[in-house]
Amino acid sequence: MSLKDPNVVSPKHPKRVAIVISNPAVSTTTGWPVGFWWSELTHPYYEFIEKGYEVEVFSPNGGKCEPDAMSDPNDVSGYSSTDLISQGFIHTENLRALVNATKRISELEVDKFDAIVVAGGQAPMFTFENATDLQKKFVEFYEAGKVTSALCHGTAILRYAKLSNGEYLAKGKTVTGFANVEEDFADNAVWEYGLLARDKHVMPWRIEDELKKLGANYVQVGLWRGFAIRDGNLITGQQNFSGAETAKAIIDALGE
Repeated sequence: MSLKDPNVVSPKHPKRVAIVISNPAVSTTTGWPVGFWWSELTHPYYEFIEKGYEVEVFSPNGGKCEPDAMSDPNDVSGYSSTDLISQGFIHTENLRALVNATKRISELEVDKFDAIVVAGGQAPMFTFENATDLQKKFVEFYEAGKVTSALCHGTAILRYAKLSNGEYLAKGKTVTGFANVEEDFADNAVWEYGLLARDKHVMPWRIEDELKKLGANYVQVGLWRGFAIRDGNLITGQQNFSGAETAKAIIDALGE
């Protein structure tokens, strides 16, 4: 236990946040194993813990989850080698255990949490369509007036989340999520490395396009820039570099 005083206003009643990460899957477009993205779990986790919050980690099916390889600071690609927050999380036994034994989303009791955050990675794009329990919990949080958030490809949940009246939750909302310019960058990278034929794409569909189709006001701030936006009690983050921004927006929304 750290001796640091987070200056919590009500230390006997800390804010509680549920972070949801995706279960492992296999991409239907590339055939590669896909999962959650480390920084989208670890960076929000760090921000919340620093504020004295309690955090629990869930996944649609529960159990052990696997990260996208390039999100690991130790991956040979070196893509995330400067992510010291994830490095620390991975090498802290009790924190790594949270990923190895996630709680099933159906077990989440909405009234015991102040906010939910759905992290991204590649797997949500292939698994959230059938994650009906997650869709229901996400809407429950929103309709209860609680802070409801999704980040990067975790915003895939908005393609499926419908309110009690049958309308899409995202309709008429200002939101962000993984941008088309970022999808273009990812596609071009795998094409250049010869990892995928040029008539193939990394993702089966695109966040930006689908959210616009649902009637959302989709916004973004450019390639790989950290960004999060709030519309009422809905908060969305643009991509994997937006974990801290998303968490800080949630903290601001929850207040002291």
